[in-house]
Amino acid sequence: MLAGLAALGTGACAKIANSDTGQSWFDAAEDWHRIAQRTLAGRQRLAPEFARDDVSPDFKGNGSLTVDTPAYRADRESGFAAWRLLVGGLVEQPLSLSMDDLRAMPQRTQVTRHDCVEGWSAIGEWTGPQLSLLLDSARVKRDANFIVFRCADNLYGRDYYESVDMVDAYHPQTIIAHLLNGQPIPEKNGAPLRMRIERQLGYKHAKYLTGIEAVADLSDIGDGKGGFWEDFGNYQWYAGI
Repeated sequence: MLAGLAALGTGACAKIANSDTGQSWFDAAEDWHRIAQRTLAGRQRLAPEFARDDVSPDFKGNGSLTVDTPAYRADRESGFAAWRLLVGGLVEQPLSLSMDDLRAMPQRTQVTRHDCVEGWSAIGEWTGPQLSLLLDSARVKRDANFIVFRCADNLYGRDYYESVDMVDAYHPQTIIAHLLNGQPIPEKNGAPLRMRIERQLGYKHAKYLTGIEAVADLSDIGDGKGGFWEDFGNYQWYAGI
C-alpha cells in the first residue's frame, strides 16, 4: 500500500497527477502519509534489523550503475583517496571530509532490508557514521528545515539529488555508508558513499554522495519537489515505509 502511494505511475494516474487538482490531491495524500506514519510509529522508531546470516547473496544495483566520467574513473582507480564529502549550506562550520575522515568517526553497522518502489527487496549490512554526527559537527543553523544530498551521477542530463527533513536526517539509522557486507561499497551500489535512510524507500538512498547541504526550503533545488524522481513527477517526496 505504501509503495503504491509512493509511485504515481503512468497513463491516467500520471495525467491526474500533472493537473493542478491532481497535484493538490497527491500533496494532501503525501502529508497524510507522513503524519500518520510518524504519529502511529513514532519519529524515532527503528526499521527492522536482521541477522548477518539473512544478508542477500547479491545486492542488486539500480538506477545509475556507475558514474561515466573521467574524474570518477580516476577516483575509482585510486581507491577514492581524493574523494571529498562537502557539508555546507545553513551551517556554522562547513566541512570537507575525506574517506579517512569518515572512517575515523564513530561507526554504526546495521543489517536492514532495502525496499525498492519497483517491487524488489534485498538485505544488506551497511556501515558508516550517522548523518547526525556530521550535522552536529557542522553546527546546522536553526532555520534549516531540510537536508539535501548531492550526487556525482547524472541521469537524463540531470544531476541526481535527494532530500529529507530533519526528523529523518537525525534518525539513528540514517547513516553515510561506505561499507556493504563488510567491504567497500561496490560501484553498482554507489561507491564510495551512499545514504542509508532505512525508514524510506530505496530511491531516497542517494548514491555516489559528494555533498550534504542544509537548506530552509526546497523550492530553489532542482524543480523544487525535493528529489530527482520527484521532479519528474514519478514519485512522492516522502517515501516512508
